[in-house]
Amino acid sequence: MAKSVNLEIITPSKLFYKGDVEIVICKTLSGEEGFMANHAWACKLLGVGEMWIQEIGSKDFKVAAISGGYVDVKDSIVIYTDAAEWSEDIDLERALSEKAKAEDWLVTHKDANDANDANDIILAKAAIDKAITRMSVAAGGSKKKR
Repeated sequence: MAKSVNLEIITPSKLFYKGDVEIVICKTLSGEEGFMANHAWACKLLGVGEMWIQEIGSKDFKVAAISGGYVDVKDSIVIYTDAAEWSEDIDLERALSEKAKAEDWLVTHKDANDANDANDIILAKAAIDKAITRMSVAAGGSKKKR
């Protein structure tokens, strides 16, 4: 039997997930990383991306979209994120709309050259990344079979 570790995923508004898992895989700023029982202590920043959770005794992974944050790995794993959504909770039409709106904004501001515009460009690109991630997770994730 595989070893388990307690995982908590916390957003500003709620405890998104709590349970014992075999592994959680998420996108850190240096790439995808998996965290399991007896993992070395770590604290890593997370990017916008998919998060994969394999619960004890399951062969399948649950997938969620997360919006940055960080993971704290000690005797348990705690993920703090700005937002998290399960695939079945994602409004695909809204994600498509948000992506189109951010892309349209970028097209009309492609020649921006002051500091405020530069910050807005970063925010628009982040909105596109979040929308793409949400669309991928709504479709079952980029790694349907692991």
